[in-house]
Amino acid sequence: MAFLGRLAKTGLALKAAQVIKREASKPQNQRKARELVAKIGGRKKRR
Repeated sequence: MAFLGRLAKTGLALKAAQVIKREASKPQNQRKARELVAKIGGRKKRR
């Protein structure tokens, strides 16, 4: 049974990686990611 559990977790991880890759390729999500990085980077400079 442990083998089936690991197999299921691996399948879920692969599917999650595919979804992340697909979402990351969308321009609006790339813009949001850049804004988040800039916002976080600004916080570190202010401290």
